[in-house]
Amino acid sequence: MYLKKLHLHQFRNYQDQEIIFQAPKTILVGENAQGKSNLLEAVELLSTLRSHRASRDRDLVLQGASTGRIQATLERATGTIELGMILRVNGRRTVSRYQEILRRQLDLLGSLNTVQFSSLDLDLVRGGPEPRRRWLDTLLIQLEPVYASILQQYHQVLRQRNALLKGRLPETQTVSPNPDLPSQLALWDAQLVSTGIRVIRRRHRAIARLAPIAQRWHHTISHHRENLTITYVPNVGQPSMAIASDRLPNPVADQEEPEVIQQLFFEHLQRRAIAEYHQGTTLVGPHRDDINLTINQTPARQYGSQGQQRTLVLALKLAELELIESVIQEPPLLLLDDVLAELDLNRQNQLLAAIQDRFQTLITTTHLGAFDAQWLRSSQILTVQAGHLST
Repeated sequence: MYLKKLHLHQFRNYQDQEIIFQAPKTILVGENAQGKSNLLEAVELLSTLRSHRASRDRDLVLQGASTGRIQATLERATGTIELGMILRVNGRRTVSRYQEILRRQLDLLGSLNTVQFSSLDLDLVRGGPEPRRRWLDTLLIQLEPVYASILQQYHQVLRQRNALLKGRLPETQTVSPNPDLPSQLALWDAQLVSTGIRVIRRRHRAIARLAPIAQRWHHTISHHRENLTITYVPNVGQPSMAIASDRLPNPVADQEEPEVIQQLFFEHLQRRAIAEYHQGTTLVGPHRDDINLTINQTPARQYGSQGQQRTLVLALKLAELELIESVIQEPPLLLLDDVLAELDLNRQNQLLAAIQDRFQTLITTTHLGAFDAQWLRSSQILTVQAGHLST
């Protein structure tokens, strides 16, 4: 998989810029707030339909413009693919492949596979469960594009169930006592469980495949001094499992049968029913899952040093690359957003040695001092200044 060309029109701070990629590694160098990360963000949007930096399309369009456009030419084993996305300040975006507008945005997923690594990824260790769920879901979309539709269905049911618990249904937009709440809620419970099981099973399978690869990388980067354990902690399991799930049996992880998960799901809903009524929100389901990360049986979030946390995230990203490549049978693109400054020399060398020319890599940096002479000779170096690129 090789990104040959990228064209940005009225996107972020780019008025009109075409980039032709001429080497396996492209280094984008410039001061902060010049547009380096914006370029990577455009690639991320074509890959996942989402930006980790903005939630609204209007924030992606050049100030003063009504639309923005991203176009890319991608070389894959199956041939050349033309991808496009039009972003609107007021209105729905459109996406295209081979210059044909796709009826569903989700149909673009799977066209371009990427792994992104930025300083924000340290929140995978230091932050709460949400960034870990978001990371796992993004990985799953790369491995299995249909998962985006599965996740969307679950969240649609979740929104409807929450509206019922609040006593505010979208059809009426009114709040009133609802004597039929238990019977109505039972219908949404069934849908929540049905859609939630599909999310849970896929998350479990993804962690089961990723964990041994990440453990191997982590063991190597730490010079065989540390052992990483990654455990999926589904919210519908027993409460005690969230405390030390790497040491206690987990019925959802140990038995992937839908009947087992379904029973646990319904039982957990019954236990939290009163709390849900009082809080007016759904407290049970994969929207409250977590992933436990431990180093030598110690929670990395609570006790890991900054160096250990960086090693862990680096191991996760290298494992993502390896797993995606094995599934899609092509190396994905790697997007490194000013991440070398976050890594010491040993971790930089581990990362750069793993990349070599195997993965096309786009790297942003404020200076070239972190790269050795061989890397600089084999890379395309572009200077970014106020939304303009120069060699």
